[in-house]
Amino acid sequence: MEVATENDDGRGKEMAGFLIKHNLGQLRSIILSSDSRLHYPLHVDFAELMDDNPSLSHLIFSQPTEYLPLFDESAVWAQKVIFEDFKKMENASVKAYVHVRINVCGSPLECPETFPSIGRVRVKHRGILLTLKGTVIRSGAVKMIEGQKIYECRVCKHRFKVYPEVETRNSISRPTFCPSQSCESTRFQIVEDKKICHDYQEIKIQESTQLLGVGAIPRSIPVILKDDLVDIVKAGDDVIVTGVLTAKWSSDMKDVRCDLDPVLVANYVRRMNELKSDIDIPEDIIMKFKQFWSDFKDTPLKGRNAILRGICPQVFGLFTVKLAVALTLIGGVQHVDASGTKVRGESHLLLVGDPGTGKSQFLKFAAKLSNRSVITTGLGSTSAGLTVTAVKDGGEWMLEAGALVLADGGLCCIDEFDSMREHDRATIHEAMEQQTISVAKAGLVTTLSTRTIVFGATNPKGQYDPDQPLSVNTTLSGPLLSRFDIVLVLLDTKNPQWDAVVSTHILSEAEERKGNHDDNLNDIWSLTMLRRYIHFVKGYFKPVLTKEAEKVISSYYQLQRRSATQNAARTTVRMLESLIRLAQAHARLMFRNEVTRLDAITAILCIESSMTTSAIVDSVGNALHSNFTDNPDQEYAKQEKLILEKLSCIDDFLVINITEG
Repeated sequence: MEVATENDDGRGKEMAGFLIKHNLGQLRSIILSSDSRLHYPLHVDFAELMDDNPSLSHLIFSQPTEYLPLFDESAVWAQKVIFEDFKKMENASVKAYVHVRINVCGSPLECPETFPSIGRVRVKHRGILLTLKGTVIRSGAVKMIEGQKIYECRVCKHRFKVYPEVETRNSISRPTFCPSQSCESTRFQIVEDKKICHDYQEIKIQESTQLLGVGAIPRSIPVILKDDLVDIVKAGDDVIVTGVLTAKWSSDMKDVRCDLDPVLVANYVRRMNELKSDIDIPEDIIMKFKQFWSDFKDTPLKGRNAILRGICPQVFGLFTVKLAVALTLIGGVQHVDASGTKVRGESHLLLVGDPGTGKSQFLKFAAKLSNRSVITTGLGSTSAGLTVTAVKDGGEWMLEAGALVLADGGLCCIDEFDSMREHDRATIHEAMEQQTISVAKAGLVTTLSTRTIVFGATNPKGQYDPDQPLSVNTTLSGPLLSRFDIVLVLLDTKNPQWDAVVSTHILSEAEERKGNHDDNLNDIWSLTMLRRYIHFVKGYFKPVLTKEAEKVISSYYQLQRRSATQNAARTTVRMLESLIRLAQAHARLMFRNEVTRLDAITAILCIESSMTTSAIVDSVGNALHSNFTDNPDQEYAKQEKLILEKLSCIDDFLVINITEG
């Protein structure tokens, strides 16, 4: 026994030496903090520890339950060593509650053996330092538990500590005999003034649905957070948790078998919301993007169409829909004014179409393109499943995140939008415009953020009637329709030439595809390239409107307000915001930092194709039969002339050009 204690003392000195050598700055700030009753974290990089002391790092990995508390004690000891320098300063004191948090990022512990998916956690992982990654789906209330009790033997007056056990739901069992060697007494009394309490919170994390195969059910595991870790994550956050796997008895209910449930006692929690994307873009890929746009400098729209061809390549044509999907996924720039009012940057898209027009294909492809996505259907979604559910767990209420909260910062696809119940549809009004969800359920009042792109698909009610407004054809209310930036109508009209071309395309797809055009950007872009491109332009460009783009958008909005009697629900101020967002998204798609007239007119064409009765272009036609043209730049010049004539500002632009010249 004594040998082990000496060994522990030696290890404790090694740990304290490591902390003084590598974490002096953190120790200094802990000593100078004013409140001595707070719990302080001390972050240690496991990779640094491995370089400095491999045997110690192996002990912490293989026996964390013994050595992590020792590490905490050595942190207090390290403070005492360096405290001499700070004696003269006021507020300087040695803090008793310091917890060493092990960060395994960048160390060999990121291998699949010690970093499994939640569904692959087994008995062999028990008792080692384990790291799990997932999304928080439930966060419980913060409670207070007793950290230790000190008992005194009534016979030999020996004092000893007893700690709570996770297995028995943190209860401290009364000792059965005195641990001192000569005494065999069974009578003890509690030393009352020596109580130590801890903050305690239980959360539940679920593995990411993107990483699972089709048909696999995402697994979840409860995680216990203590002291400084409580309340740092909320439902919907992506987290990486390092801790020790243990088990606890399931709640004792009548006629239910009592089992041991796995639970992770967290040592370190890292939020991933700032690093939400798992997409890494190497420098050579960025150079490829720049080279691609320099090749298409003279014919930029041809370059844009080359990118759009990579969206859902198995569906032939549908140029308008592919452009709308790209603009929706890229999105505009969020605007926050001085008073803190936010205007959302995310665009929403609704596809209304006859059966067999490829709506669900676009939904599935958009979900693959987005780095975080949730797919659901209208029939299988309730308002609680989309927003948040109040769940009773162990006698207390908790909130469990739904689809819109889990898709925060990504994409939420809702298929069969029309089959949702009316009051369920009303719950997403706030999520689409204000990008928050306010909840008042079971005594829990809170607001959760849902910065989500909503992508809906719906069938028209019966046969689509072009003479009726959109709200009659789709049974969707006006307020909901006005929140969608683009509403595309895909009608399956009889067109012999179109049918011939499409059938040829489908039959050629059925033949085996030859060759692999993965990284050649002049061919159809691959899915990974498109993901990287969309992610890069979203983070890199923050486009600003030029004067002429502002003028085009303003004139078009005024024209729509004057002429829109039938579609009054769509032509609100939201439409003006939609135009700005779509123009910014197009500028990003075109690899630019300023919104030009080209972007403004493309945004107008997108909005136009989502109008049943067009204010400008009489021959917009059906979005389903929109194909890629051979010379998009020439085609655009004709459309631009037509739109500017209709907006009666072509003369003004000529004047502007002359003065600039």
